[in-house]
Amino acid sequence: MTISLLLTIILFLLFVFQGLQIYFFKQKQMFYGSVFVVFFWSILSFLVYNLHILFSVSGTAGSQIQPRSIIIEKGSTLSHIADQLLGDGIITNKNHLLWTAKMMGLENRLQAGKYSVAPYMSNFALIKQLTSGSSVQIRVTIIEGITAQDIASLLSRELEIDSTKIMNIVNDSVQTNNMGINAPNLEGFLYPETYQFNWGLSEREVVGTLVEEFKKHVPDSVYTGMRSFGMNLHELVTLASLIEGEAVVDDERTLISAVFHNRLKKNMRLEADPTIQYIIPDGPRRLLIKDLELDSPYNTYKYRGLPPGPINNPGVKSLIAAAFPASETFLYFVATGDGRHTFTRTFTEHLEAKKTLDRMRREVRKNSNFH
Repeated sequence: MTISLLLTIILFLLFVFQGLQIYFFKQKQMFYGSVFVVFFWSILSFLVYNLHILFSVSGTAGSQIQPRSIIIEKGSTLSHIADQLLGDGIITNKNHLLWTAKMMGLENRLQAGKYSVAPYMSNFALIKQLTSGSSVQIRVTIIEGITAQDIASLLSRELEIDSTKIMNIVNDSVQTNNMGINAPNLEGFLYPETYQFNWGLSEREVVGTLVEEFKKHVPDSVYTGMRSFGMNLHELVTLASLIEGEAVVDDERTLISAVFHNRLKKNMRLEADPTIQYIIPDGPRRLLIKDLELDSPYNTYKYRGLPPGPINNPGVKSLIAAAFPASETFLYFVATGDGRHTFTRTFTEHLEAKKTLDRMRREVRKNSNFH
């Protein structure tokens, strides 16, 4: 029995005793006044006791030191949830929680989700939180240039959803079209960004959020530039994914784009290493000569033109670069080893650039071995 309830009962009995004294030993008129006082105090006592239940701490003093995460499954009844909270040590009195929910008229309003329960919450505050729908938010950062499979694995790990279901949605052409994307699948259209997801979203809702962010962030100018090259959106995103795969520094994106555009105009093979990384099962790694012989429509060393689709999910900078390449006649580029590239216009210049870079690498290795 709580102290407040005990005090309420004692005071109530004192008033009853006072009323009996007045009835037997004093004027009868005073008795009626005392009855009114006793009735008033009874009502007040009832209210005080119920307010005590409402605002008393739901757990014991040592039951929660740090906030706790709890999961309310869909279809759970109030009684089932109370049993769960009691079993987890979040509350110590199931009936108090049930009575609080009924007094608040929210016994049928508890919402499924994942909630962070702060230490020493009152029953009132706990019910308010579990009916608010304000589920735990999870911060997820999707970086530019990763594949749909990598994104599915990340989302599965962070949001506790099914990566296989995510990939089934990504590869479903019907769902792709229903999301407003005219493409065979959603590879390339899962926008890289930092998201705040409510826990408990379905795989379809999460994928839909990424696609909506893509549509929201692509500038109208990209569509204008795309049409000037006679491309559709799927082709532009495919080209942007190659640029994303090659570029390390931002100021080279339009130059890399120029190389690919120039090669496409001349019907040259694009020979983009990221397309090989996309098809080897153990990538990314250093590519071997035999990798360049893999028979896949994504092998741009073997087949001319763009690959069948994006090889990753590019950011807006690569999308803009794909639509607006630099006004250069470069046809080749080779990595310098520091994140940058050397761009050349002829195959002879390209070979010379490779020899120079190979010579520099040998010097670096020689000096490092010497020291």
